[in-house]
Amino acid sequence: MLKIQNYINGQLTAPISKQYIDNYDPSTGKVYSLLPDSDELDVSQAVEAAKKAFPAWSMMPKDNRAAILLRISALIDQNLERLAKAESKDNGKPVSLARTVDIPRASSNFHFYATGILHYASHAHSMEDTAINYTLRNPVGVAGCISPWNLPLYLFSWKIAPALAAGNCVVAKPSEITPMTAYLLSELCIEAGLPPGVLNIVHGYGHKVGSAITAHPEIPLISFTGGTKTGAEIARVAAPMFKKLSLELGGKNPNLIFADCDYEAMLSTTMRSSFANQGQICLCGSRILIERSLYEKFKADFVAKTKKMTVGNPADDNTKMGAVVSKQHMEKILSYIELAKQEGGKILCGGERVMLEGGLADGYYIAPTIIEGLPYDCRTNQEEIFGPVVTIMPFDTEADALKYANSTIYGLASTVWTENLTRAHRIASELHTGIVWINCWLLRDLRTPFGGVKSSGVGREGGFEALDFFTEPKNVCIKLK
Repeated sequence: MLKIQNYINGQLTAPISKQYIDNYDPSTGKVYSLLPDSDELDVSQAVEAAKKAFPAWSMMPKDNRAAILLRISALIDQNLERLAKAESKDNGKPVSLARTVDIPRASSNFHFYATGILHYASHAHSMEDTAINYTLRNPVGVAGCISPWNLPLYLFSWKIAPALAAGNCVVAKPSEITPMTAYLLSELCIEAGLPPGVLNIVHGYGHKVGSAITAHPEIPLISFTGGTKTGAEIARVAAPMFKKLSLELGGKNPNLIFADCDYEAMLSTTMRSSFANQGQICLCGSRILIERSLYEKFKADFVAKTKKMTVGNPADDNTKMGAVVSKQHMEKILSYIELAKQEGGKILCGGERVMLEGGLADGYYIAPTIIEGLPYDCRTNQEEIFGPVVTIMPFDTEADALKYANSTIYGLASTVWTENLTRAHRIASELHTGIVWINCWLLRDLRTPFGGVKSSGVGREGGFEALDFFTEPKNVCIKLK
């Protein structure tokens, strides 16, 4: 059985403890590989390697750093099929999704920041004939990057690429639930000629590796994507140490549908925004709010389309709905469906575990689920489920739609469907979310800021905001007379 290894100081190494964790294939429910059960000793080793590599890496000309990152991007492209199959097997998502979205986006992340750092500029401020001020942007040193399981290589590279481009060295922890493509990335980094110690990948549990990264006194910066509860714990530990923090946390995103929308485009996109990646995308629209005059038509069409969705083997190119990521997560999703029933919700379709045959019989499959009849402020409509489960409810006025949409503790993303331009601008300005999509969903420009408000996080990723985060500004004032 394959044993995944840590990537420390340019080498693939076993954990110091020599202990390993079972890694499950969600499509079968069976262990198919082992990953290191690392701890603070492995993290300390990684930090020492990163500190040793930092002076040379941070002083390397930007063109040279960019060239190495471009080689990593090219190697990801060359290994597209291998990485896509690994991502599907590790995560449970359809291989077609990994092939067209996850792996290409990981390549794009490295390519974007490899070229972006060459155009990253600082500011100068002239005080007439008295003085001139200019700003230097220096890398912080060792960056701690902790990424989630839902888009494993996609979000792992989303953190690592700007950190490296800016001249930092990195100690990174992928999710222990989906470690495989991070391990394969370490092999590609060696092939690309990334200097030893510049990137270090330490596998293991959050309470061991993640906590050690967060608390390490020589890691001055933490970039984390994951659950709000874990983010709060990271902030509790890191804030008194005055570490820079970027926290991309949970979401309970509203989808506002007005009667004047482009109906066919809305319906097609709403299917994706509800159930893509089995609903395990922090940007999925899990609360669908429909103007009352359109509600019954939308409900009938949406339910009919959802019932036609087939849950199947993620390795099959024709599969659009695969397995959820783990048995524990499957049980959590099913418990929320039961909660919805207790709160008075009506299951319009789905609502149960799907049992496949043969070698897939023990896999973690859930039918896409639609629930109606719940109040906007019940637990099902307020708490993050993070699965193929959506609620639908009508609204009468814009004020009602905004009240329902803004009612949760979260504020990551929202979607608005209307052909009324004035309304679109008005609603967008009133939604308490970091991202608003008008007549689209998940249309991403890597130059734009990404992140949420309220309990959805602190800070922004993407574009030059990420390079700002991974550098420290220093003002230099020169007196002219």
